[in-house]
Amino acid sequence: MTDLLNDIQGILTVDKALSLIKAGVLLTVGFLLAGLAARVIRRASAGRLELQQALLLRRAGYYLVLILFFVAALHQLGFNLSVLLGAAGVLSVAVGFASQTSASNLISGLFLIGERPFRIGDTIHVEGTTGEVLAIDLLAVKLRTFDNVFVRIPNETLIKSEVRTLTRFPIRRYDLKIGVAYKEDLERVREVLLGVADRHPLCLDEPRPQLMLIGFGDSSVDLQFSVWGRKEDWVNFRNEILEAAKRALDDSGIEIPFPHRSLYVGSATEPFPVRVIEPGERPPSEPEASSS
Repeated sequence: MTDLLNDIQGILTVDKALSLIKAGVLLTVGFLLAGLAARVIRRASAGRLELQQALLLRRAGYYLVLILFFVAALHQLGFNLSVLLGAAGVLSVAVGFASQTSASNLISGLFLIGERPFRIGDTIHVEGTTGEVLAIDLLAVKLRTFDNVFVRIPNETLIKSEVRTLTRFPIRRYDLKIGVAYKEDLERVREVLLGVADRHPLCLDEPRPQLMLIGFGDSSVDLQFSVWGRKEDWVNFRNEILEAAKRALDDSGIEIPFPHRSLYVGSATEPFPVRVIEPGERPPSEPEASSS
């Protein structure tokens, strides 16, 4: 009788070991096939889908294959899947109540993927942060700023905020605010600035550059010099057109005025005396030469 019990225990131990081996083999094969499925989806979607859509499809294929083999491995180990599914349902309800923010981000992520206000590689500006879009996930969008800082923005924030996609269109306009002295001839100023746009290689001929009168300031006539450039040349274009406009105005003798302020230290201090010295007049500290 004892030998029979020992034989039964041995058979059960061998069966358990075989089940563990089979489960391990299923998981290994699952990981290999999931990676293979992801590579096949990536090659099949190349050139047919956008980068973000291909990325989501590849992830979905990977995890779907992996979950199927994981469930098969659990079944091989003798787990009752109906009980596991019931426990998972209860757990999902509890997690849902505990993670309402994550659920809101998930729903917002689905709206972002469906609406597609921006794509991977675009430069966006949201709530004072400007950067290149690295990934659009279901919970958050990942950005890399121009100073190489990684920024994670929850999807709910993007849905509720104003998002500016700076690279959505192939060209952009740069509005340069300029103030010139009241004594300057505006037609001459227009000729000088439009000449800068005509000579600059990164400035587009169409749409045409424009010089608009904004208003009359305290010390200057305020103008707006609007020029267009391609988005891939934007940074160099903006800096170079600003330098070229300043240089052209200086070379033409056109004055760019700036406010002047008088400094008064306090009530116990006399104001600084100011005296305008006419040409040929001697300063008060310099005595006149006596004639003898």
